[in-house]
Amino acid sequence: MHQDVERCVRAVRSKDARFDGWFFTAVVTTGIYCRPSCPVVPPKVENMRFHPSAAAAQQAGFRACKRCRPDASPGSPQWNERADLVARAMRLIADGVVDRDGVTGLATRLGYSVRQIQRQLLAELGAGPLALARAQRAQTARLLIETSTVPMGDVAFAAGFASVRTFNDTVREIFGLTPSELRERAVRRQPSAAPGSLVLRLPYRAPLCPADLFGQLAAAAVPGAEEWRAGAYRRTLRLPRGHGFVALRPFPEYIDCRLTLTDLRDLSTAIARCRWLLDLDADPVAIDDLLRADPVLAPLVDKDPGRRVPRTVDADEFAVRAVLGQQVSTAAARRHAARLAAAHGYPVSDPAGGLTRVFPDVAALAALDPATLAVPRARRATLATLINALARGEIDLSAGTDWRRARAQLAEVPGIGTWTVEAIAMRALGDPDAFVPTDPGLRRAVRDLGLPGTTSALAGRSAAWRPWSAYAVQYLRAAGDHASNRLPA
Repeated sequence: MHQDVERCVRAVRSKDARFDGWFFTAVVTTGIYCRPSCPVVPPKVENMRFHPSAAAAQQAGFRACKRCRPDASPGSPQWNERADLVARAMRLIADGVVDRDGVTGLATRLGYSVRQIQRQLLAELGAGPLALARAQRAQTARLLIETSTVPMGDVAFAAGFASVRTFNDTVREIFGLTPSELRERAVRRQPSAAPGSLVLRLPYRAPLCPADLFGQLAAAAVPGAEEWRAGAYRRTLRLPRGHGFVALRPFPEYIDCRLTLTDLRDLSTAIARCRWLLDLDADPVAIDDLLRADPVLAPLVDKDPGRRVPRTVDADEFAVRAVLGQQVSTAAARRHAARLAAAHGYPVSDPAGGLTRVFPDVAALAALDPATLAVPRARRATLATLINALARGEIDLSAGTDWRRARAQLAEVPGIGTWTVEAIAMRALGDPDAFVPTDPGLRRAVRDLGLPGTTSALAGRSAAWRPWSAYAVQYLRAAGDHASNRLPA
């Protein structure tokens, strides 16, 4: 995108917010880089330089605009759409792997050499993994500076910087202000928050239809680990260094995100997982334009554009819950999952009350006697096999996994069929082209809308929806009058 100068110039002149995160505009006369929708008067074309990432603009010596805050723009939708090495690397970097395990750890996760990863990231993004992680650390630091009263020394280490001096130099270089000046600017517009919590605004590309997105999350919420309260979806989070609580509430231009963490070093990971959960980096205009070409989908898209695919904050957890929910109703699946969480989940104390458990991880579940799992014998065997494979790393559902390999690994588990594989691919792996032709909600819509009734015929019809089949499923499911298709009261 950033190499198509004419298209980039048009986006900047029209202040088109759809392109925020796709590329960044640097101005050589001011030394500042902006998002395409920056409200300032567009610079002359000869003074514009376009970069594929904030990290590339920073490496070129530009600092972030104070008006449009380009470092806080939605992420590029490419990393959710693609399954190649660069996309997998970007998902892992967003999840904090470089900060925790270094570039070597990133390479190990991806199965490539450090040199190969460096070369491909530089070629496509203009920055290597360390520069990309540095840009993410700077954004995390800014969030902590502006949304909390945490001492600056603690902010530095929580954001992942090795020293306070490096933290100060980086913030001054990227934002053109010292950490103290950033905090002073933020005091007047600081939203109120409960003690110990952080209040953030998660941006997204408009439009966004929150009805079935939050409706599905609330309908399947596991008591104790998740809840819908006062217009917000709340849940516990298992994070690399501790646990946390998040409340997510939809607003017309952003998602209100309230986080409480036991370790502030988990902030960037928690934000990345919340964005992933709500599919906030999607490009709804591109998706809806393609789906409108189908005469059956066109009126559904026009009625409520911007539907997203509800995902998960923990892929292993979703896989376990998907098997628990095989061949039973949503209510029954919730009961099974609630019993598992109550008996084996990690107990926590929710400052706001209501949440009592972090859903058990696969290591804890692998240590259980399968006979204690209160599910039918056949499903118990499937569940035990899946849990052990996840715990041993034989099945990888992490952010950087290869979608095709993960599908093949899941399909080898006795008792896991196409519905479960594709549900996990859609909700846990985030494959935008995952398609579940046997989904009950989809089957009802197919019948009512006159689409092909057989699985093979429907799969053939779905070829026209590629690569957005998962979004077509959301539009079709939402055509029915079901509680999960509405924003909860």
